[in-house]
Amino acid sequence: MTQFLFNIVGFDLDGTLLDTSGDLAAAVNHALTSVDRPALSVEQVKPMIGGGARHMLKQGLTATGGYDEAMLDTLHARLLAYYEANICVLTRPYPGVVDALNALAAKGVTLGIVTNKIERFARTVLGELGLIDRFACILGGDTMSESKPSPMPIHEMVRQCGGGRAAFVGDSIFDIQAGQAAGLPTVACSYGFLMQPVEDLGADAVIDGFDTLIPTLEKLGA
Repeated sequence: MTQFLFNIVGFDLDGTLLDTSGDLAAAVNHALTSVDRPALSVEQVKPMIGGGARHMLKQGLTATGGYDEAMLDTLHARLLAYYEANICVLTRPYPGVVDALNALAAKGVTLGIVTNKIERFARTVLGELGLIDRFACILGGDTMSESKPSPMPIHEMVRQCGGGRAAFVGDSIFDIQAGQAAGLPTVACSYGFLMQPVEDLGADAVIDGFDTLIPTLEKLGA
């Protein structure tokens, strides 16, 4: 068997491995409706995901009438409390994700996660889905002093995963910029929570589903 050319593959979480949109939209709407703002659809919330909960809430408030910092602080706390209590109601792995993770592990690849989600939330949802033990490293948006698009957490992921040749897979501009700044080949997911057309992200490759992830990585590693 030909040796796989990446020692490490890192992933974003929301919109890449997991479809968290239903639970995140519910949390945003809990915060919005608590101050008599209109609820947003899941499709409206999807492009707001990727920069962390506060960033998502800012966009939701802007779309429904604006905000000041005091309101943002209050509603951010409200959103987080609701989300933590309802973190895995609708959330599921995307089709093909579990099979692809199994296949990568069988090839001896070490897997890591770098997300802008709060680390304890990332660990909770992965634990509830039975996936947490698959990852040697889980870094959240609050784990380090900087989050994506900074390359700092990508470098730390590589270090914690034992070093070696690595690639990073994500769905947002934050993911691709962070991976590129860290000097890693990047793969963008066209099905994720896109803020712009996937072609505009500038990734080294694009996948429409996890069934093509390993062949895509093999081409990038060649």
